[in-house]
Amino acid sequence: MSSKNALPVVGGKHEDPELRYVQYHNDREDELLPQIRQLISKDLSEPYSIYVYRYFLYQWSDLCFMALNGDDKLIGVVICKLEPHRGGPTRGYIAMLATEEAHRGKGIATKLVSMAIEAMQARDADEIALETEVSNVASNKLYERLGFLRTKRLHRYYLNGNTAYRLVLYLKEGTGLKHTYYDYTEGLQELPPEV
Repeated sequence: MSSKNALPVVGGKHEDPELRYVQYHNDREDELLPQIRQLISKDLSEPYSIYVYRYFLYQWSDLCFMALNGDDKLIGVVICKLEPHRGGPTRGYIAMLATEEAHRGKGIATKLVSMAIEAMQARDADEIALETEVSNVASNKLYERLGFLRTKRLHRYYLNGNTAYRLVLYLKEGTGLKHTYYDYTEGLQELPPEV
């Protein structure tokens, strides 16, 4: 692979010396996006269009991390975003996480999510949220090991009819206590402090 096409290594390496953790870059979209779509469509229950991927990757490419083998084949990916939530806390959001089935149980997903958390913390996130199927025991365990808390059960949340948990990782003290509301004349606003 030429140095022009080399992906910068963001994190350390896993025990597999051929595995590299890298940040997504839009200049390699033609090569990487089809691999990302294929991996995610195999693992996640939602049928995402190309526009959903581009929505995340064009705006928050710095919050997308991948695990690649020595042949630049995608082994795992996490796709995230970061923005104010209802006028209150700055909320990171883990939209998609997938790892090749043959490589599960090796800590790859944990490493990818940890990299995403660190990147969102560096950008001053107050909290990070996501949804995962109630039946996805491995995913729920992974996020709970990383400190995420179940905050809501979302009945029939996914198109396939499955129920989800909303999980939140509070990064700053008091974030979960912030009240927000929507003022239709002025947009999202934080509630005034109680007297």
